[in-house]
Order: sequence, then structure tokens, then C-alpha cells
Amino acid sequence: MAGLPSLIAFAETARRGSFAAAAREMGSAPSTLAKAVARLEADLGVKLFHRTTRQVRLTADGERLARRCERVLAEWEDLRTEAAGTRAAPSGLLRVDLPLVYGRQVVMPVLAGLAGRHPDLRLDVRLHDTYTDLIQHGIDLAVRVGELGDSRLVARRIDRQAMLLVASPEHLQRHGTPRTLAQLQRQPAVVHRLPSSGRLRPWVLSSRGRRVEMEPASRWQIDDGDGVVQAACLGLGLAQLPDYMVAEPLARGRLVEVLPSFRPTPQPISVVVPSGRLMPPRVRVALDALVAMGRERSSA
Repeated sequence: MAGLPSLIAFAETARRGSFAAAAREMGSAPSTLAKAVARLEADLGVKLFHRTTRQVRLTADGERLARRCERVLAEWEDLRTEAAGTRAAPSGLLRVDLPLVYGRQVVMPVLAGLAGRHPDLRLDVRLHDTYTDLIQHGIDLAVRVGELGDSRLVARRIDRQAMLLVASPEHLQRHGTPRTLAQLQRQPAVVHRLPSSGRLRPWVLSSRGRRVEMEPASRWQIDDGDGVVQAACLGLGLAQLPDYMVAEPLARGRLVEVLPSFRPTPQPISVVVPSGRLMPPRVRVALDALVAMGRERSSA
């Protein structure tokens, strides 16, 4: 009869999306995990995974078992923690996936603090603006900007991203300060070209409660957010950028916000993990630190 080791092998494989990734996490061999899952399938009389040479995908029976298995194993972890009288110290490799600028400016200082407090914790940080499949790539925790659509992820909202229209004082002296959307459309613009797709990011505004998308006439198209900030500071045109990217040049007077009443609804920023309750201490401590950071930023 399959026991707890088979359930653990199944749960970790379901989280990671492959026997190889689950084996790396558990310090085991992929064949050992595959045999444990096969014993569980034989014992239950159902197929739990659709298998390919590179990854596995849960069947309908597997999805139902995975949900129940997480609860059972979480209770088991709670019992172990209670019996030990203390929670294990965070250790091992924490794989983190972050948006490029927000991750560098806002999240990295939090991770640096964690590393300082927990010397046995190692970090693998990926900074980019494309969405990675957490389960397929074995990512422990990620920060995402915008609405979330992956039902396999558990999310905690930690922050929000406001998009601001900005220009340098010199640019506004030359071209005037726009007061309407029609005037805005005639202004020279610096537009962000998305590296992941190559398309130009439209400006998103709000007018009388309606969402308005605008494709400005751009002389400058730049595929790097910091480059867009620099171009705006140099007076090359108006730009729409996240608030945390332009906070410093706004404070120093290098940039001025334009049409603040047309700001769009802020986008949520969330921290996401592949599993709800059953998570190693290294993931739990990082999740708690980012949630605490969000509280501090919202009260500032």
C-alpha cells in the first residue's frame, strides 16, 4: 500500500511539473519519484499524470488528489513543527522571479535583508519582464504586475503600480503643457517597445471613468524602461511610466507630471507561489517579508 513518501513524491511532482525538477528539490533521483508515483497510481487505481518525455501534467483525478494532498501534507508539516517545538530555520536555494525594474528597485533590498538574517539561505533571482511558468521552471516565488489568470497560483497583493504621464520642464516650455487628450495626441512622445513582443506599449488613460488607449506619435521608441526615463529627462518627449520609476526625477524637478486627472486605475502588484499552505521555510519567510514590505509602502 502506498504511504506518505508516495504522497510527498506526487505532491512535489505536481507542484514542479516534472519528475526531474521535483527530484532536484527533494534531493532524490527522478526514477525514484516516478516509481513512488506509479505505486500510488496502482494503489488508487487511477492515472494521476499525463506523461511526456519533458514534463508531466495532472489528469482530472490528479488535480482532485493534489488539492486534497496539499491539505493533508500541510497538516503533517504542522504536526512536525509543533512536535519539534520550533519552525525550521530558512535554508537552501530560493528561486525568485521578478519584474525587471520593480524587482531591482523595490524587492531586491528586501531579499538582501533576508539573506543577511538567514546565512543558510541562498538566492537564485531572475529579473525580466516576461511571465515564466512557475511550476514548469521550479520557481518558488514570483512578483507579478497586473491581473492574474493562472489558477494554479496562490497570490497575495502587496502593492500597486500607478502609471504617470511625465515630461521635462524644458520639453513643456518648448511644446506647451497639454490640457486635453487632443492636445496630448499632438505632443512628441517617447514610447516603450516591449522586449518580449516587440510591440509598442500604448498609453492607457482614464477619461470620465472610461479607459482610453492611445498610440502617441513617437519619434523615440526604446525597449528599456530606464532608457525611457532618461529620454524623458533629456526633453525628448512625453512618456508614460510607473510611479516608482519616476519618483526620484519628479522629486528633483527633472520631470513634471502631466494630466494627473487622467491617470488610469492602478495595476495590482502581487506575490505568487505555486502552492497554498505546504511551503518550505525559505519560501514562507520570503512571502512574509514581501507582504510586510507591502504594508509599509501602503502606509507611507
